[in-house]
Amino acid sequence: MSFSERPTNLPEQQSKGHVLEVFLAFLKLGLTSFGGPIAHLGYFREEIVKRRKWLADDAYADLVALCQFLPGPASSQVGFGLGLMRAGPMGALAAFVAFTAPSALLLFAFAYWASYLQGPVGLGMIHGLKLVAVAVVAQAVWGMARNFCVDQLRAGLAVLAVVLIVALGGAGGQIAAIVAGGLGGFLFCRSEPKAEVHDVSFAPRRRVGLIAIILFAALLFGLPMVSDLTGSSLVYVFDSFYHSGSLVFGGGHVVLPLLEAKVVGTGMVSENSFLAGYGATQAVPGPLFTFAGYLGAEMQTGYAAWVGATIALLGIFLPGFLLLIAGLPYWAWLRQTPSARGIMAGANAAVVGVLGAALYSPVWTSAVLDAKDFAAALCGFVLLLSFKAPPWVVVVLLAVTGVGFAFI
Repeated sequence: MSFSERPTNLPEQQSKGHVLEVFLAFLKLGLTSFGGPIAHLGYFREEIVKRRKWLADDAYADLVALCQFLPGPASSQVGFGLGLMRAGPMGALAAFVAFTAPSALLLFAFAYWASYLQGPVGLGMIHGLKLVAVAVVAQAVWGMARNFCVDQLRAGLAVLAVVLIVALGGAGGQIAAIVAGGLGGFLFCRSEPKAEVHDVSFAPRRRVGLIAIILFAALLFGLPMVSDLTGSSLVYVFDSFYHSGSLVFGGGHVVLPLLEAKVVGTGMVSENSFLAGYGATQAVPGPLFTFAGYLGAEMQTGYAAWVGATIALLGIFLPGFLLLIAGLPYWAWLRQTPSARGIMAGANAAVVGVLGAALYSPVWTSAVLDAKDFAAALCGFVLLLSFKAPPWVVVVLLAVTGVGFAFI
């Protein structure tokens, strides 16, 4: 059984390539792609479509649309799909490893050295990184609200999500909020306009897609039972990150509240370390989901930190890749189904509320302690939103500001 289908009418360079060229292309992107998921998609188009001409612009647009429709890290899913289209399953793996490794290694190093950051300078820098998180999450909430809460109904679903999270708390409240949003979208948002789409030019066979969705569901529902039965901390890590990666709708920033409930709520990572790591993530290139590698390292000690980081990274990326493989053969049909469009519209509105609730707690409550903190976070927000400053610039400025505050 062939993993993928290649239409015979495609140019040769669009359907065949080498794993090494995929790895080198995405290693370059992994080292230079700053700015978050939307910027990454622009880098991919410039490097892969315009410069290397691995596929046509309309095929790239279809792949991007599918990855934005599915749960998971959209930019990493697009990279995985491009590697698959170019060099098959090994090309997909090469694209993932090359694009993810640079930022994952940098954040692992930060997790290792963070414990040595003591005294006014170290603690001030950590506090500055927490203020970065305030600015970045506020910008994400603002942008997502404008894109996903376009009418009164969807604004109401976002508010309902906040109410459910406040009432139920923890991961259960977040899941309930997303489910409620999807149900509301199914009932009231099925009039979403159809998008013009085509079959993705290079997709797994439908049987492979079916196997992928079965494996996705088996892990989603089976991992908690295995974790309870074995009591293994590493199985718990994999389960926690897999579930978080399965519920990310609307952008990489949404993983913040999901992970916070899993690792901070259970006491495996302190709130200070969590927010400092999230702030540091904004300063490195590559996908936001590599924040999971930092957390996996923080959850273990000694040499086990490498194992924890690797398991966390695999856990958070795997569900999105399985869903992409499952969705590729059915994309044209799926996007034209009114019920599917409605569910996604409602779920995307709900995640605005999920992220908005996280903006207040833990992000705001643990970082903004007085008026000068508020002023610094507001300056970072304005730099990101109005001046379009690169996130790493805001990271540097607020980290230095935090050090300055420590001596006041």
